[in-house]
Amino acid sequence: MDARLQRRVQRYGWDKAAAHYERTWQAQLEPVQTALLDMAALNAGESVLDVACGTGLVSLRAALRVAPQGSVLGTDISEQMIAAAQVQAAEQGIANCRFVRMDAEQLAVETGMLDVALCALGLMYAPDPERVVTEMYRVLRQGGRAVCAVWGERRNCGWADIFPIVDARVQSEVCPLFFRIGTGDSLERAYVAAGFVDIRARRFSSTLDYASANEACEAAFVGGPVALACSRFTEGVRADAYAEYLASIQAYRRGDGFAVPGEFVVVAGTKRGET
Repeated sequence: MDARLQRRVQRYGWDKAAAHYERTWQAQLEPVQTALLDMAALNAGESVLDVACGTGLVSLRAALRVAPQGSVLGTDISEQMIAAAQVQAAEQGIANCRFVRMDAEQLAVETGMLDVALCALGLMYAPDPERVVTEMYRVLRQGGRAVCAVWGERRNCGWADIFPIVDARVQSEVCPLFFRIGTGDSLERAYVAAGFVDIRARRFSSTLDYASANEACEAAFVGGPVALACSRFTEGVRADAYAEYLASIQAYRRGDGFAVPGEFVVVAGTKRGET
């Protein structure tokens, strides 16, 4: 897919998903977001960049950890995600966090100015995830830290059939190489290529719990990256796609709900100092 087209698909897809994202994904993604923040080991007074911040779930937690003198800048390609994050910051009374719409592959941030850069489950959607890692390296001061989390191997993510199910009904190619950066040591190699040192990686499994078939389908089709494609479904096509997806996760049914396996990779590294 053309990179410019992929960015447009991501921008408007996440605009569609923004209103549903926290309701359908907040609880399921809390374990990996906590793992990312723990590996970042944020300190009071630090300046933090949160790339692909979404509705600010990680940004706002980071802001509390670096308060009162520290600050967080959250960036995302989706205007609606940024708007939702701004509302959350205002409602929670968190004043040391601001949000700006920005392309992760071309960060409008001055070189060498930040202490920490974070990216929680955003690299998979960029046309060039390695470029995002390089940009994170650029904006850090010497000795600064970057932590990224991505989904892991396709075979370890029980919900992965959502992509071919949608692509069979709408010519979307929403995430043509979604699992590439989480396969093997791909993310670690991206860190090495960017120049990071003291690289640490953690790969772990988690479970995405849904109380009902409706919850599982809303998360997959409405609250995530395929929301734009699914918005084009007719009622009949939507029902057919939902049925096929539920069949694909039938092995994970638990009573009325589902416990769908997922895998995450979290990598941390330090920007090389002067030699």
